[in-house]
Amino acid sequence: MILNVHKDSGRYVSRLTRDTVALILAGGRGSRLHELTNWRAKPAVYFGGKLRIIDFPLSNCINSGVRRIGVATQYKAHSLIRHLVHGWTGFRAAYKEFVEILPASQRVGDDWYLGTADAVFQNLDILRTHNPDFVLILAGDHVYKMDYGPFLAFHAKKEADMSVCCFEVPLEEAAGQFGVMTVDDSGQVIEFNEKPAHPAPIPGNENYCLASMGNYIFNTEFLYEQVIKDADTPGSDHDFGKNIIPSIIHSYRVYAYPFRDPETGRQAYWRDVGTLDAYWEANMELISVSPQLDLYDNHWPVFTNQIQAPPAKFVFDYADKRGEAIDSMVSAGCIISGASVRRSVIFSNCHIHEHTTVEDTLVLPESQIMENCTIRGAIIDRGCVIEAGTQIGVDLEADRVRGFRVTEGGHTLVTPGMLNQSLHHTR
Repeated sequence: MILNVHKDSGRYVSRLTRDTVALILAGGRGSRLHELTNWRAKPAVYFGGKLRIIDFPLSNCINSGVRRIGVATQYKAHSLIRHLVHGWTGFRAAYKEFVEILPASQRVGDDWYLGTADAVFQNLDILRTHNPDFVLILAGDHVYKMDYGPFLAFHAKKEADMSVCCFEVPLEEAAGQFGVMTVDDSGQVIEFNEKPAHPAPIPGNENYCLASMGNYIFNTEFLYEQVIKDADTPGSDHDFGKNIIPSIIHSYRVYAYPFRDPETGRQAYWRDVGTLDAYWEANMELISVSPQLDLYDNHWPVFTNQIQAPPAKFVFDYADKRGEAIDSMVSAGCIISGASVRRSVIFSNCHIHEHTTVEDTLVLPESQIMENCTIRGAIIDRGCVIEAGTQIGVDLEADRVRGFRVTEGGHTLVTPGMLNQSLHHTR
């Protein structure tokens, strides 16, 4: 039964959101990001000049009115935990609002989190103390804006036991990467395959399939029942996609919720930045004149831990030495000193020195690019110091010889370790 659901400034505010606890699964390694996640979890990876990927599901929760949130962490979580402590723990317990950090801590045995379902199982005692009616389970490593209120309203209206948020994905992109659903005319899931090599297309749209976004709503008692049953099942991978969803779709009410733009009804913005090329592309989309992901939207802000830094500064204005940035985003604390930046995203506290050209590049925080460098189509990890006269992205074979990683899309990743600088750069 839906209770007191109404629209307020474009958002659903209801008892549904107040009676929900969100659990963000943020323990993923992100191995396809290679050295970019050697010392940080994928949800802690930087994005959009000043954010981290985890800020998107957290901000979605806050903007949706879901203000009881747990974040389950595991893989190399120090920078993620520090980010959460510094930027996401200022809630009022008296109002029953919180962001709790739930690190893997062998709460019920000798194992760390064994899978997505096991991460929930190991925190059942904590969930029970909050006594929610619904549990909203979210992937912590995707970039998107979403009001979870309509998702909860859909779940309640369908009288579902579980609802899965879904997205239309091209078949070749989904193959081996996403859980794929087949639904009937009412939206009930009748088949689910985890990362199939040959996904089943959507009827009437043979080039696309219906993929799971990794966002689920469970009725609380039903969730408890299923993860306990899964924990007792020998040979299980303890994963929602591989084990729990396939085991329940024929006996329980499981529905697919299509993620669409509420104004246009078309496919909404959502990016899985799980590869270096996808990560580069999603960041570069932000510098277009009218990007699909609007970070300047005051109605649905993306919150983060704000650094204390002065405004960006551009110095020198001579014909051969001009500090400039064209079609780019430049964050606080940056100094562009007689250098030219084009079609790039420069993260906080970076310094780019004179007679250097940076094009089509992501420069992560606290990096320095010295004089007379040419950088093209690259990802420069946090804290790198690029020596004077260096060329990156100009000769890809030379980049490989130097030990840099060159992607299939022709983008060069450079990390401090590759430069023999501060190997354990964890932030």
